[in-house]
Amino acid sequence: MATAAPAYVAHPPLEGAARVWGTVALSAATFMNVLDSSIANVSLPAISGDLGVSTTQGTWVITSFAVANAIAVPLTGFMTQRFGQVRLFMASVILFMISSLLCGLAPNMTTLIAFRALQGFVAGPMIPLSQALLLSSYPRAKAGLAMAMWSMTTLVAPVMGPLLGGWITDNISWPWIFYINIPVGIVAAAITWALYHKRESATHKVPIDAIGLALLVLWVGSLQLMLDKGKELDWFHSAQIVTLAVVSVVGFAFFLVWELTDKHPVVDLSLFKRRNFWSGAVATAVAYGLFFGNVVLLPLWLQQWMGYTATQAGMIMAPVGLLAIFFSPVVGLTVAKIDPRRYATFSFLVFALVLWMRSNFNTQADFVTIIIPTIIQGIAMAFFFIPLVTITLSGLTPDRIPAASGLSNFLRITAGAMGTSITTTLWDNRATLHHAQLAETINQGNNAATSAMAGLNANGFGTDQVMGQINRLVDQQSYMLATNDIFYASAILFLLLIPLVWLARPQKGGAGGDAAAGAH
Repeated sequence: MATAAPAYVAHPPLEGAARVWGTVALSAATFMNVLDSSIANVSLPAISGDLGVSTTQGTWVITSFAVANAIAVPLTGFMTQRFGQVRLFMASVILFMISSLLCGLAPNMTTLIAFRALQGFVAGPMIPLSQALLLSSYPRAKAGLAMAMWSMTTLVAPVMGPLLGGWITDNISWPWIFYINIPVGIVAAAITWALYHKRESATHKVPIDAIGLALLVLWVGSLQLMLDKGKELDWFHSAQIVTLAVVSVVGFAFFLVWELTDKHPVVDLSLFKRRNFWSGAVATAVAYGLFFGNVVLLPLWLQQWMGYTATQAGMIMAPVGLLAIFFSPVVGLTVAKIDPRRYATFSFLVFALVLWMRSNFNTQADFVTIIIPTIIQGIAMAFFFIPLVTITLSGLTPDRIPAASGLSNFLRITAGAMGTSITTTLWDNRATLHHAQLAETINQGNNAATSAMAGLNANGFGTDQVMGQINRLVDQQSYMLATNDIFYASAILFLLLIPLVWLARPQKGGAGGDAAAGAH
């Protein structure tokens, strides 16, 4: 930043049980936060029905959280300087619990959307600061292990969200998807305060960059709204989407110019001068966008075209955490000795393999065939976050870790939203194309088509019913082919990302220790 920060107060790493409890508390807070970004997705029909609005209006429950969260995350570095890491983290957890309670008690959709926006905003600093505090709890040699603990929660929570949300909605009632945050938050806050209240970071008064903040809200809010509502409003055929796109691009241009010339910028863009930061952060963001887009696509396809229930689709996604939990500590303990660029390359190769396997699915694929790539994907996830976080934060001074973590997490969250929008839009577009191509082949010269129609006629189906059945089969095959296209293209993109990782400089003496410089 432009102003000189006071000397960083060095705190020794936590030892024994204190370190274990600190890891549990910080991971629980992270898990609760990430879970809430996806837990409401499957509960939307129930929420909309209870509050008397359409499901389309109900999507604002997700949109409001995502927009507010995306705005708050990059502010972490600025707010940490003013209030301190521990105080800001505690405030984030406590306000998150209060806003969760208010969400569950909301009497109508307008109130619920307002409380969800509040929940998203106060949740912003929680993930970057849990990362920074966790790094400060471990000795430099075990920084990789700290990141292993942290990354497991960040990767497993988005997959668990829909599964847990569906079960709670089906068996209890939708407000409980918000109420479950309260006991988790109380435990996380109590343990965190007991262990960390004497380990506060140095603070100094930084003038509030009001113009930078306003521009950030403007362009990030417009971008997030465009991504969330684009598919529903038919993208650039809608005047509303075009307006949001223009506002976002112009707002971003003004934001860049202002932040790069202001003495006290609200977001520390000078981090992008560091090759390891931008190569690591961009590789993480693009890979996470690909990963998240496919996490959304697979259950969509299973439920809409393969006859799976929400719970069965959740069961297909759940095993992704098994091998991730097994391999993450191994990666964490060895990342200081082995070049993290090698680990990240291995992760991208395994992701590409998994997506290539999925690109060969057909409509006859059984449960076991579909679940095998999901299990293998756990290996890729274990080797994904830890090396890339190590690269991104390597060589940074302690006081810059929260700002770097906030900015890199902002890129990751935004890329996740973009991945979801792009994937679902391309899926529908490719399905429309395949439907047109397949429909052309259904004529009197096609023996398979004529025999299928004859068989349906023989079973007593009328002409309209026969055409309806044939159209349903064509639709199913069209979406199957579109799904294969997305998986195959994603596999290629993961391979193309590998050179980006190798743009980062190798760290002398093992990068794992440098990544955790924030601790010491």
